[in-house]
Amino acid sequence: MGERVHRSVMNIKVGIFFYVISLFLAFFSRKIFLDCLGAEFIGLTGMLMNIMSFLSVAELGIGTSIVYFLYKPLQEDDHEKINEIMSMLAYLYRCIGLIIGLGGLIVSVFFPWWFNNLTTGLPLVYFAFYSFLATAIAGYIFNYKQLLVGANQKQYLVNAYFQTIGIVQSITQIILAYSYRNLYLWVAVGIVFTIIGIIVFNIRIRQLYPWLHIDLRQGRKNLHNYPEILKKTRQIFVQKIKDFILYRSDEILVGAFVSVVQVAFYGNYTIITSKLNFLVNILSDGMAAGVGNLIAEGNQQNTMKVFWELTAIRFFIAGFVVFGLLLFTQPFISFWFGESYLLSDVIVYLIVFNIFVYLSRGVVEMYIGACGLFSDVWAAWTELFLNITITLCLAPSYGIIGILLGKIISVFFIAVFWKPYFLFSQGFRLSVSIYWKGMVPYYTIIGAFVTLLIFVRHYIPYFTNPSAFYQFLTAAIFFVILIVGYFFAMLFTTKGTKYFLARFHKNQ
Repeated sequence: MGERVHRSVMNIKVGIFFYVISLFLAFFSRKIFLDCLGAEFIGLTGMLMNIMSFLSVAELGIGTSIVYFLYKPLQEDDHEKINEIMSMLAYLYRCIGLIIGLGGLIVSVFFPWWFNNLTTGLPLVYFAFYSFLATAIAGYIFNYKQLLVGANQKQYLVNAYFQTIGIVQSITQIILAYSYRNLYLWVAVGIVFTIIGIIVFNIRIRQLYPWLHIDLRQGRKNLHNYPEILKKTRQIFVQKIKDFILYRSDEILVGAFVSVVQVAFYGNYTIITSKLNFLVNILSDGMAAGVGNLIAEGNQQNTMKVFWELTAIRFFIAGFVVFGLLLFTQPFISFWFGESYLLSDVIVYLIVFNIFVYLSRGVVEMYIGACGLFSDVWAAWTELFLNITITLCLAPSYGIIGILLGKIISVFFIAVFWKPYFLFSQGFRLSVSIYWKGMVPYYTIIGAFVTLLIFVRHYIPYFTNPSAFYQFLTAAIFFVILIVGYFFAMLFTTKGTKYFLARFHKNQ
């Protein structure tokens, strides 16, 4: 128990350290890149990266499936079993790399029709896309071992190596963009640092796991000995497609229904939400392997206690994120990029609601993954159908608002109602009424505080003061008051917050 908590805390500490650095660099670099490289180029790279994300759906969820099967042998320190599973992963990921490469070549045939109006020209489009494609393929072929590190509750090592490489890459791109304003050079830097990252990380893996032996031929043969992996992979595949369309296709949809330039405008907002999501994912990734290890122990009482602790942490973070976005997003965009880059308040409210739904479902999803519950394929198909239908109906007339409504409506009912029922009935073997009895206070509290925030924001004149300084100062004071009140409201009404504080004091 102590080692599990220690590793989870280490994962979170290292993750947050690099998060703070990358957060500053992300906003600073965004301004430099927009000024030096242009909104069109930044919008283009956003669309190309989203296309790469779509191609990466070919991963089929194999990584998620195999990580589930690594928890037990890692707990038992069974090196032979781990080598068998990792050999399968290596073989499958090489196949995936080939599929993504072929898929990328096919997709690139259509670029003359998709990007015929860009002033940057098609040669740059192809150079950038093939560079991103090569980077993705190399990641699958050489960096698959990071899944073993994560399953072994050492995600902090992955973060330390790849985040350091990413930070140095960003600094290099900032300097070169400011000095030369060369679009090709900006793209080429990414390839160079990808190669450096692969070499450094794999050297460390050999030091950390000297007993790890990868046999591709044996990995192919072992597929017949693990039919559950392929079964769960088929189930996860639909979830992966759904997640891509719901969470990673924004730039493609905005480019298709609005314009490439608007992709850059919308990207200024999503870079904020993505960095906040990344912070939350640091916590989730730091704890996910620990939850898998906890469930493998079979102690349901302890499992449920940790579930409510994580729920309390998640909702406190959700409140922090939601309050912060509602108060600071528009002033920040105006101050950092200029008023010409502002989108409407309606879009901001929809973005915030969408991220709340994403954050609030996190603990349930974490436990579903740790329990290996991927059989509710119908739910993913339902989300997909609703999202595509609503988006096609609303996006042509309402643009970004229609795209966001498609995401929110398609996810809300499945995430809030079905997934908790699925976990409690199939995973915990408990009545879902236990879940709702514990969750109603969380939803009630955050709903009340958001209502108060919106009311104050619109009816107190300080928020409309033309001075940016007074806007930020007033918002900051109000934010602190909200967070303190929100915390104490959770403490007095939810058992998960009490459990967490008790654990916190125990570890002091």
